[in-house]
Amino acid sequence: MDFTQAGVILYTQNYRECVDFYGDALGLDLMFEIDRTGEKLTTFSLGGIYLMIEPGGTAHVGIKSAEKYTTEFRFTVTNLQATCNKLRRKGVSVAIIEHHWGTTAEFSDPDGNKCALRSSSGFGS
Repeated sequence: MDFTQAGVILYTQNYRECVDFYGDALGLDLMFEIDRTGEKLTTFSLGGIYLMIEPGGTAHVGIKSAEKYTTEFRFTVTNLQATCNKLRRKGVSVAIIEHHWGTTAEFSDPDGNKCALRSSSGFGS
């Protein structure tokens, strides 16, 4: 197959809050927004792919379980602690978790969709 680009569509209940979260708290670059009758979406650049946010999902208080949300966004960062501190200053609750293979920091978006950070050092260990 000859794909020219790949992306992920995230259906949200709290559309505006999720757009603000991914744009402001996580700092993803806005590609475009559409807001017209019958079509509302916001698209961000996410590495080499895009993240499109649309209304139509179901929110959950706290992090959704794997049964409710089978995908997790994981963002690899150069400095895990500094990135956690930056998110906390923006009001995001972050839990640092030590694994035998490294460290992650887990948090959720306004709909309860699970996100995590992982340090780029030791990746693949």
